[in-house]
Amino acid sequence: MNNKGNNEHFLALQQAFDAPWPGPMGDAITLKKGHVEVTVFPQDAARITSLRVFGYELLRQWNPQRRAFQYGSFPMVPWVGRLGKGQLAADGKIWQLPANKPPHALHGMACYSLWEVVEQTHESLTLRMTLADPWPWKGYVIQRIALQGDALIMHLEIHSDADTFPASAGWHPWFLKHPYSDGEQSELSVQFSADWQEETGDNELPTGKRITPQPGPWDDCFGFIRGGHASLVWPGQLTLKMTSTAHSLVIFDKQPDATCVNPLTQAPNDINRIPQYVTQNQPLIISSEWKFTKHIN
Repeated sequence: MNNKGNNEHFLALQQAFDAPWPGPMGDAITLKKGHVEVTVFPQDAARITSLRVFGYELLRQWNPQRRAFQYGSFPMVPWVGRLGKGQLAADGKIWQLPANKPPHALHGMACYSLWEVVEQTHESLTLRMTLADPWPWKGYVIQRIALQGDALIMHLEIHSDADTFPASAGWHPWFLKHPYSDGEQSELSVQFSADWQEETGDNELPTGKRITPQPGPWDDCFGFIRGGHASLVWPGQLTLKMTSTAHSLVIFDKQPDATCVNPLTQAPNDINRIPQYVTQNQPLIISSEWKFTKHIN
């Protein structure tokens, strides 16, 4: 991994999830089509730092008090959420990854890896991240971000250079509960109908048991037989209809200003329990569409 210019912050993040963070780094890239405008910082975890739709800013912004996992929307690769004890079981071995939220490893490597721009237009962007130390296997990640009409479409692929290995992927957006605008503010409501909820153990990891979905507030993973879906509604302002090719959504709404709705290939730590594998000929793929509709008052 080439950490030139960011080594101090990248290494600190591997040690502690709440280590001080400098905020968006490098050059910004702006995509715009119709009523949607997206700002991406490739050198800041390939993160979407701004999502403006019909004039509303929908994502929590960075400020000097924010840490690496606390703003914008960033990809989680090659694992998602909490990895139990920072350990990954594969090939009859136990691989130890940086446990930056003891005892667990949090949110993958995108925030302490460098991304390069592969292709860019006014309406789309393709980025690439190399998988290297501390990940045990060689490979790479592709992220595509595109605007189509009043929709944002995102796509992640995890590729192997040679070996077969387990992996998970997804996104971690922070949606503002009260979007920035020049008019009145309304509170975000997340509406969904899950087929099950993952039971959470005392160690903050799913136990593997599926239970009937419970009322919020949530810091929980939900499962969907036909692919993840949810509607994020800001009354009197707009609706975001989120769909995903994968079957898991983590919803976290226990902070006063922002809510996370995270599409994932599988529940956190399921990479150890029921792993999904990447081979040289078969990448792990997830796509998610966020379609926006403005409310007519």
